[in-house]
Amino acid sequence: MRTRRPLFAALLALGCSVPLLAQQEVMVSQYMFNQLFLNPAYAGSHPYMSGSLLHRSQWLKVEGAPRTSMMAFDAPLLNGKMGAGLSVVHDQIGVSRDLDIAGHYAYHLRLGPESKLALGLRAGVSVYSAQLSQLTYWDADDQVFQTDITNKPVGKFGFGLYWYDLRSYVGLSVPTIHATDKGLVSQINGSVTNYFTQHYYLHAGHVLNINESFDLKPSTMVKYTAAAPIEVDLNCNVLYRSKVWLGLGYRTGDAFVGMLEYQVNPMFRIGYAYDMPTSRIRTYTSGSHELMLGLDFGKEPIRIRSPRYF
Repeated sequence: MRTRRPLFAALLALGCSVPLLAQQEVMVSQYMFNQLFLNPAYAGSHPYMSGSLLHRSQWLKVEGAPRTSMMAFDAPLLNGKMGAGLSVVHDQIGVSRDLDIAGHYAYHLRLGPESKLALGLRAGVSVYSAQLSQLTYWDADDQVFQTDITNKPVGKFGFGLYWYDLRSYVGLSVPTIHATDKGLVSQINGSVTNYFTQHYYLHAGHVLNINESFDLKPSTMVKYTAAAPIEVDLNCNVLYRSKVWLGLGYRTGDAFVGMLEYQVNPMFRIGYAYDMPTSRIRTYTSGSHELMLGLDFGKEPIRIRSPRYF
């Protein structure tokens, strides 16, 4: 095998083709500004229709590194008693491609004057492809790599809980509780039961009012999946005059993160994040870049005086 950067990318792709790497759900740094990708119970948590577009280029200068494009929209229904959403995610890692389209439904229970608890369900399909024949491997007769995987559909179902009020939130979710991936498993490696594994997310945040000009928002997310170390995101964002978010974060065992978001007007936001790796991969890459556009539709965003915190 060769020992150049393309080889590193091939190893990444191989890890996504056989059960070597357990982290399969997409990873973004600006999750705290639209959590529908994490938790279906987030749908309808604002009194207006909300959407976001996001693109992440991970590990620049590494051939075959992850590239992720995401779109999500959600809206309240029946005066906020329910919420519905749609997400589309295209994830590209090495020789593999995954197009995930999912619908989200949430039922919101009022617990107090300003707090609610939402229960959410997620159902969708993931269309998976992998050009396994393009990989560099030792055994030329290995049957796993003889046949490419082309547009293999996999049904996926998930669940989430989300408690929130005007300045706080706590969520727990499993985006993929069950996946109909037996056909995909048999094509990749018949010795395993499932290809898509369960990932558990616990995320929380709170906004502190410092003075008329500044608000402080600490937040965290804990990610767990079997056969992989627990990963924790620690973040702190500062809001200046309800217009500019500046944030710093740390992802355990992975990277330091810098974030910037600007509220152009009550309906339009733009955000940017940069990840500086702390692991050994920093030898091969200058970091990861992420760009986000946020949209809040209708007259409600203009009428609401407080800024959008999450």
